[in-house]
Amino acid sequence: MAPSAQAHKRAHSLLLFEKLLNLRDAASPLNILLDTLEQGAQPLTNEFMRRAKIERAKIVYVSFATIKKPAVSDVFIKAWGKSLKALAAEIAAHVAPPRGASKDTLATPQKSLIIIDTLNPLASQTPHLLPSFFTSILPPGTSLVAVYHTDVPALPVALPGTGPDSLRAATAAAAAAAEYLPDALTLLAHLATAVFRVSSLGHAVAARRARERSLAEPQWGLREGREGVLVGLRAGVGEDGLVVEMEMRRKSGRAVAERFVLVQRTDGRGLGVVVMDDHPAFRKAVGGGEGEGEEEGMVATFNLSLTEKQRKDREGVVLPYFDAQVEVGGGEGGRILYEMGREDDFDEEEDEI
Repeated sequence: MAPSAQAHKRAHSLLLFEKLLNLRDAASPLNILLDTLEQGAQPLTNEFMRRAKIERAKIVYVSFATIKKPAVSDVFIKAWGKSLKALAAEIAAHVAPPRGASKDTLATPQKSLIIIDTLNPLASQTPHLLPSFFTSILPPGTSLVAVYHTDVPALPVALPGTGPDSLRAATAAAAAAAEYLPDALTLLAHLATAVFRVSSLGHAVAARRARERSLAEPQWGLREGREGVLVGLRAGVGEDGLVVEMEMRRKSGRAVAERFVLVQRTDGRGLGVVVMDDHPAFRKAVGGGEGEGEEEGMVATFNLSLTEKQRKDREGVVLPYFDAQVEVGGGEGGRILYEMGREDDFDEEEDEI
């Protein structure tokens, strides 16, 4: 791919990512944020809410694990202990258009943003009801941003039985049916119109340096396999920033994938977005001309380049049997021209063969 095509692709992906953050044209009604203990998704959810406030959208924050109401949110709903049906009705009451609204209001509905701080309780209890739940709380003009912790183990799915007398049979049937149900992460990735994977920029840089030296990439968190207490990066973006891997599904079915780096602005107004390939920590890996990136990124004890004198000397070297490469005529091109030396023993039989 030509450099101009790569630059055009990166610019298009950056505009699309900004469009999703700004909730423009309802480009993605269902956004799933996948995070881990090493890097939480709270900085990205805060950026969604900050930009939604600028767009004058109504922010409904649904809390399963958050105790204090965020300052920028308009409605704070405590979801723990509520049934899925009651929770859906409460959320829909805040985002649905008012009764008796005019046709103009229905044609241009008010923008609303629903934030769910974690989907793990719903995904563990009733994963088969998530499609209907999302449909009931997403009227036109509403976007949903939900966080799913990928390193939290999912509980076994238990389907309801038919009565106390058939409890043992219902338990066996539920266990058999659960084997054929997709896991929560697969189901959410299939339903979402945009998936964002959040990771630490410092970890991405460390992994890149290990790959450049042909070393095993370092592991963190649960994958590290060390005993003791796991401590994540908390809610900050770190000293450098965080990496967001976007996968947006268009209506045609084509997916747009790109990786971005979000850094804190110097003026303190939210996060700045840059394509990962344009970040200084990764710019050398995709360097400009041939040999330029290798000279900057690879450290060697010898020089592979040629001086101007060496290049001219190489061009002036005459290759052996060079005359045989020229077609003489009569279909004899490619024949081997050999001049016998004084020490050669001429054999007439081999010459005839």
